[in-house]
Amino acid sequence: SDAAISFSLFKAVFRGTLQFLFTEISANIPTIRADNMRNGHERKLRMKLTEKEYGKLAKKRSPDTKMYKTVPAAFAVGGLICCIGQLLTNIYKATGIEAETAGTLTSVTLVFISAVLTGFGIYDKIAKRAGAGTLVPITGFANAVVSPALEFKTEGYVLGVGAKIFIIAGPVIVYGLAASALYGLILFISRAV
Repeated sequence: SDAAISFSLFKAVFRGTLQFLFTEISANIPTIRADNMRNGHERKLRMKLTEKEYGKLAKKRSPDTKMYKTVPAAFAVGGLICCIGQLLTNIYKATGIEAETAGTLTSVTLVFISAVLTGFGIYDKIAKRAGAGTLVPITGFANAVVSPALEFKTEGYVLGVGAKIFIIAGPVIVYGLAASALYGLILFISRAV
């Protein structure tokens, strides 16, 4: 979903920016301290970056995107996930299950597989190479729910897992429910007229 992609991009830029700032500041601490010594007293140093300076800094330290590699990889992996979904649907239909139920079972199966792969750290390795190809299908939603649960499990089941499990997927659920309610209302009104 768009929210998951946006959050992943924000997370990557934020993490890269923090790493850059940490390495730059820690590398320059002796120089900064020497420059700011006056009469044996150290002045407090305050770093204030304007939005423009921060943008330049982030752009300089962010890796260049190699679209000729990432776009085909995302397309191939996203397509492969969809093909696996279609294969599962065909298998379920071949066993005599109705088409609608087969579609539901396919979604549940893909979510389950994605959650298991996330738990073992495999899904993240695939996502590192395939990017948005793993985020767009329903498997990306499952990954967005399971990842925070695993990350915050050390904080306990209530304050860790319970409080943080929908940190990424929550906005997707909220806007999805709001949109479906709005579409349902529009459909109801259009049929009543």
